[in-house]
Amino acid sequence: MRTFWGIILLSVASAAPPPQNAPASGSDTPFKVDVDVVNVLCTVYDKRGALVQDLNRADFEIREDGQRQEVRYFARDTDLPLTVALLVDVSGSVRAWIDTEKDAAGKFLQAVIRPSDQAMLVGFSSTMILWQDMTPSVERLNLALARLRPIPFHGLPLDGMPMPGTLLYDAVGAVAREKLANIAGRKVVVVISDGLDNGSVSHAEEAVAAVQSSNAIVYGICYETGFSGCSFLKGLAEPTGGRMFEAGKKVPLSQIFQSIEQELRSQYALGYVPTNRARDGSFRKVQVRVKGHRLRVQARKGYFAAHEAGS
Repeated sequence: MRTFWGIILLSVASAAPPPQNAPASGSDTPFKVDVDVVNVLCTVYDKRGALVQDLNRADFEIREDGQRQEVRYFARDTDLPLTVALLVDVSGSVRAWIDTEKDAAGKFLQAVIRPSDQAMLVGFSSTMILWQDMTPSVERLNLALARLRPIPFHGLPLDGMPMPGTLLYDAVGAVAREKLANIAGRKVVVVISDGLDNGSVSHAEEAVAAVQSSNAIVYGICYETGFSGCSFLKGLAEPTGGRMFEAGKKVPLSQIFQSIEQELRSQYALGYVPTNRARDGSFRKVQVRVKGHRLRVQARKGYFAAHEAGS
């Protein structure tokens, strides 16, 4: 498997120091980061589709592989540090939307990034470009967005060289494994693409497993260009507790980013120590519901257990 730094051919900005984690406030129990704690972020909707923001720890029930778990840690909303990885398709097939993406993404980052948060910007086409590494600076992020440009395919490669493509799966997997996996707090990946991949070394299933292992929430923003790639972005996002949006004339990109912003401001952070303490690397199914209410919970569908050291 190729590494993130081996694929990126151009790094246009240096990394900023990571922000210090801010303590959570407004919660009845401080949210704890611990190797034995499974962290679950969720948003809750009523039957009209409105966000529900006044629930308490006692309202939630969590089951792992069907077994009820004790919710030990609980925090409302967004005082937990946030890391955002913005992945933008800059291949020729989506070049018509680049300018719109710059404006909408800039307003989104301005609205959600605080001093305790950080974000990065990656473009992908037949290569992957680190336009801005992790930084809490919205100014740096906006400068990187201003430099963002489409990188279309020009001509056939030289003999013996691989055909160019769109490295969507490689980009998602590499960012999840090499940039997000060891970061604590809330992690969000926003992928803007038509969902087409025709050059990655890794497979779609590997990209999905990578984001699930990193405990990141994925939001896919899909442009329908006739390639039927939206199904991949949906399958990538929904297991993590995110979702896929279809961008177009009916739903502008700015409205989609506003919806993501509202969800991030309305999250509940739950934590539990699983009754199954085996460190076998297996995938555990997680179900979150609100007791006694007919509410819809949007949360991750599971996680990979830790491996025993040396196994």
